Amino acid sequence: MGKKKSDEGATKAKQSSKDKLSVSAMLASMDAKPDKPKKGSSTSSKPKPKAKVSSYIDGIDLPSSDEEDDVLDSEEEQKKNEAQKQPSRHGRNVAKPLDITVSNKELKKREKKDVLAIQAAELAKQEALKDDRDAFTVVIGSRASVLEGEEDADANVKDITIDNFSVSARGKELLKNATVKISHGKRYGLVGPNGKGKSTLLKLLAWRKIPVPKNIDVLLVEQEVVGDDRTALEAVVSANEELINLRQEVASLQDASTVGNDENGDDYDEGDDVGEKLSELYEKLQLMGSDAAEAQASKILAGLGFTKAMQGRPTRSFSGGWRMRISLARALFVQPTLLLLDEPTNHLDLRAVLWLEEYLCRWKKTLVVVSHDRDFLNTVCNEIIHLHDLKLHFYRGNFDDFESGYEQRRKEMNKKFEIYDKQVKAAKRSGNRAQQEKVKDRAKFAAAKEASKNKGKGKADEDEPLPEAPQKWRDYTVEFHFPEPTELTPPLLQLIEVSFSYPNRDDFKLSNVDVGIDMGTRVAIVGPNGAGKSTLLNLLAGDLVPTEGEVRRSQKLRIGRYSQHFVDLLTMDETPVQYLLRLHPDQEGLSKQEAVRAKLGKFGLPSHNHLTPIAKLSGGQKARVVFTSISMSKPHILLLDEPTNHLDMQSIDALADALDEFSGGVVLVSHDSRLISRVCEDEERSQIWVVENGTVESFPGSFEEYKEELVKEIRAEVDD
Repeated sequence: MGKKKSDEGATKAKQSSKDKLSVSAMLASMDAKPDKPKKGSSTSSKPKPKAKVSSYIDGIDLPSSDEEDDVLDSEEEQKKNEAQKQPSRHGRNVAKPLDITVSNKELKKREKKDVLAIQAAELAKQEALKDDRDAFTVVIGSRASVLEGEEDADANVKDITIDNFSVSARGKELLKNATVKISHGKRYGLVGPNGKGKSTLLKLLAWRKIPVPKNIDVLLVEQEVVGDDRTALEAVVSANEELINLRQEVASLQDASTVGNDENGDDYDEGDDVGEKLSELYEKLQLMGSDAAEAQASKILAGLGFTKAMQGRPTRSFSGGWRMRISLARALFVQPTLLLLDEPTNHLDLRAVLWLEEYLCRWKKTLVVVSHDRDFLNTVCNEIIHLHDLKLHFYRGNFDDFESGYEQRRKEMNKKFEIYDKQVKAAKRSGNRAQQEKVKDRAKFAAAKEASKNKGKGKADEDEPLPEAPQKWRDYTVEFHFPEPTELTPPLLQLIEVSFSYPNRDDFKLSNVDVGIDMGTRVAIVGPNGAGKSTLLNLLAGDLVPTEGEVRRSQKLRIGRYSQHFVDLLTMDETPVQYLLRLHPDQEGLSKQEAVRAKLGKFGLPSHNHLTPIAKLSGGQKARVVFTSISMSKPHILLLDEPTNHLDMQSIDALADALDEFSGGVVLVSHDSRLISRVCEDEERSQIWVVENGTVESFPGSFEEYKEELVKEIRAEVDD
């Protein structure tokens, strides 16, 4: 009930200052549409001030402390207690006995409605994200794939080769007559536009719907570890089930041996058998490196940002992002024959990304990784698989090598198309139908010859359709744009001797922060996880109030704010067009809806998704809706917290280009080295703010120099 009241208050505040709201405030207010107040609800209790803690702790980059967990975990309990106390308060009012029944009914109705709304929202979210294995059809040649993989697989085979297979999801083709060859010991980067089937390909390999030899153990990291009472360290070590089973067997034999010796002191034969079995098990444990297991798991967790204290905390006390890191640590600890990673850098900070790069460069088994991070792919991968036009194209080398090979291939294809197009047009002008057919047949024959040559066969596969005449290379393009802001007199935004600490958080404080942002300023905020990078952004945005110091803002300043938290606050039952029209009703042109759709299209959201409920959009598509909203608000300063999560490379490049053209100020927190390098390219107007040990200091050098220092530290750690 307390939350319902606060939501209604937020709605009234929004209506009274509609024109003055910042973008971040507008986005934050979209968390939920409050129900219209009903009669009899005036007796609801006011929310306790303590409940407000979650409003600014949500979405920050701090790992939650034990005290904070207690606050967050008890929020639901507080609401229930308040609801339960409510009838008793009415009960004390003897003068109005009729109100008791009405209030109780109203209370139950509202509680039931709230519960149903939460369940419906959760169900919609699960439906949108659910992996329905039956929805995917894999056809290899002319037969459907076997779910368990090849029955007659050679125990020594560690390569995966599938020729001429097709994949469709609910009737939509994702791959057509494609070929894949994954060689043991190589590190592959799987790239291509969002929504074209990269994640699906990884899932099909993990599910073995694309046949994988039975002797190859496959592990796909895609879901966070379940939160329970196990510590982070125990959760990682327990990923090695064989090791845990052997340890348990040893423990049970030792217990049985102790009990047996006490009860049957003269039974030497049984004792000898137990001793032999224990000796055998100890030998197996030694071969598995049991003694060093905890140390190795601890080293991996430390590389991913877990302090010693955090490694000893139960997994249930961590947020989803941190539990995702535990899942990644489990996979690195187990070392499967085929490791599949889907956007592993999304939940990491810059230092953890650089550590993961170094660790995976030493990976001896097979790796296939989907990533939007160019620097990561350049450092880690020695082969690139490009998903383009329903086919898988293989390129040797890292991402830079792929780009040069791709560009060359694109030019060759377009040149062939231009020659063919000229010949067809010339034949049409002559009016000779036989000549036109001759040109087409000649082109098809040349394409068939080249296809046979590429496959290393005398002729194309029987199941392969005949090659078509040359076609123009279809490139996926996307364009981001932030409008030119109106000029404001500097300073636009200043924090003067600001200090900040959270209630019930003695372990965290930012002190003496003295920074400023003007038009044209470019800032990258760096530092370890939990140091307070997102907290600093919240202070700049005005979402947090300093405990000490002063914040100065230009009166007409408009701030565009992006973070994953704001993506999660989108109204799930609205379409992108409805959502944007409600936030930005003043649109130019004959049709407001068409004006909004044009803007969504520019940010790369496909037209068929413009009228789809937001709940059914992917993470990348939701991000585009938020970026479109930011652009429509015409900001002077952009505050961006991990903006590349869920964006494909073309979109990240488009974002970098848009930020380069933007004449306002930009403050960026990102794990993407290349984006930071692009944003802070001009050293004269760029600053690197290092948030560490409760302070914010300006780094005396470029971002590349800061990165080099980090890499040196990390290499020493990994090699140790």
